[in-house]
Amino acid sequence: MGNGYLRFAALGDSTTVGVGDPLPGGGWRGWARLLAESLRASYDVSFCNVAASGATAAIVREHQLDEARAHRPDLASLLVGVNDTLRSSWDRRRLHADLHHVAGALVDGGATLMTVRWHDHAALLGLPRVLVRPMTERIAVVNDVYDDLHATYGGLRLDLALMPEVTDRACWSVDRFHPSEVGHRALARAWAERLRSAGYDLPLPSLESSGGCPPSWRRDVAWMVTEGAPWFGRRARDLGPWAVRRALAATRQTPARLGA
Repeated sequence: MGNGYLRFAALGDSTTVGVGDPLPGGGWRGWARLLAESLRASYDVSFCNVAASGATAAIVREHQLDEARAHRPDLASLLVGVNDTLRSSWDRRRLHADLHHVAGALVDGGATLMTVRWHDHAALLGLPRVLVRPMTERIAVVNDVYDDLHATYGGLRLDLALMPEVTDRACWSVDRFHPSEVGHRALARAWAERLRSAGYDLPLPSLESSGGCPPSWRRDVAWMVTEGAPWFGRRARDLGPWAVRRALAATRQTPARLGA
């Protein structure tokens, strides 16, 4: 495939927005834009990024899907679900329904779907133990839904847990939740490899940092104070009470099982 017109729509949350890969003039770049730039070496690319920081599967369905479909994409990336795991409003049935609705609509519109299996974020974030188990369990549920999506709609996907970059500190920004420029480049390159295996003609994105903002501890600290810490605080207030109640319930059940 090559030398043609290609529409690429990116849906999802802050990872697809590009958070962690800042540009000198402001804003974010990220893996999806890096991938689109590589595709432009062989295609006339129309790129549409409708992702939004903090997006859940329901937000993608309600606020991103229509704009993405209007773009009539040939390729559509759908990377969302982690924010769902961090909310007390977690509902696995709603997650399944929302993701299937979005994936089905994109594929029905002619898009090749690009999805992931998520790695265990809790293992990297250093969260309190009371939060680690429920988040890990919920990530497993999200991955089960993505397995079902892939079996139903096909397309391309990445298993992030199998990428060695996931355990490389240099691939993560200061919050250890969003990829750094290095991490975004690794993600863009992995997608390019999948696309090449599927017959698309494109150079692999470079892994060398370039065109973004050089690392700066002052900028990292400023971002954590203004954005990162408040975000973690909101998620802790949201998920924390539920996780504590769950842990207490499990503790009360343990003696009963021992005495049975």
